[in-house]
Amino acid sequence: MATQVQINVGRRKESVARVRLVPGTGNVTINGRPMDEYFGRETSKMILIEPLKLVDQLGKVDVLVNANGGGLSGQAGAIRHGISRALVKMNEEYRPVLKKAGFLTRDARAVERKKYGRPGARKRFQFSKR
Repeated sequence: MATQVQINVGRRKESVARVRLVPGTGNVTINGRPMDEYFGRETSKMILIEPLKLVDQLGKVDVLVNANGGGLSGQAGAIRHGISRALVKMNEEYRPVLKKAGFLTRDARAVERKKYGRPGARKRFQFSKR
């Protein structure tokens, strides 16, 4: 296993997360703030430590993240994607495990654009027969 710093980018919706994995004690810092302070929801915290749990690196690496764009949910997904990619860069043996869990795939779902002549992307104005 390489002990140098691993840097990778994760994306989800409109969010982009630049992730650095450094050998350490398991601290997760996002935009200069601890994970517990940055994310209020337990689900968001759970989402971004999933790849670390899966490959048993939870208390062994520090995660430094610079996240921007989108909302907190999208950022959590982007961070998870970035952590997964950095773990694979760190040790290629983690690839099959993370791939099977679906963490290496960029989730392409995004908000559909609004169409002209409509109040939203798909919503239509109320139909009136007369």
